[in-house]
Amino acid sequence: MPKIKFINSNKQLEVPEDSNILRMSLRYDGELPNRCGGGICGNCVFKAEEGAEFLDKVKVQERRKLGEEWLNEGYRLGCQTFVTNGDISISWDDAFTEIVKKRKPDKIQKEVTTI
Repeated sequence: MPKIKFINSNKQLEVPEDSNILRMSLRYDGELPNRCGGGICGNCVFKAEEGAEFLDKVKVQERRKLGEEWLNEGYRLGCQTFVTNGDISISWDDAFTEIVKKRKPDKIQKEVTTI
C-alpha cells in the first residue's frame, strides 16, 4: 500500500491505492488545508516533493485553477488528486495558498463547430 507523507504536519499515512489526497488527510488528520473539496477554492493546493510519478493525471479543474506553469512546478489540488501505487511526500505553503485562492479559474476553451 502506498504511503502519503504530509511534511508540514510530520505525519505519514499508509493508504489504499487510488486514494484521494484530501480525503485521506481529512480521515487521518494529515492537516492539509481545505474548504470546498471541488477544485474551486484552491485551499488544498500542495506541492509534490517526492513521488509525483505516483499521482494520477491532472484533472480539468486543476488545470483551470492552477494553470500550466504551477502544474509544471509540481503543484496539485488535494481534492482532485489521487495517489496510485507508490509513496509520495507533499508540502504546502500558506503564502502560496493565498495566491492560488485569489486566482480566477481559466475559462474552458470550447471548440466551435458549424453545421
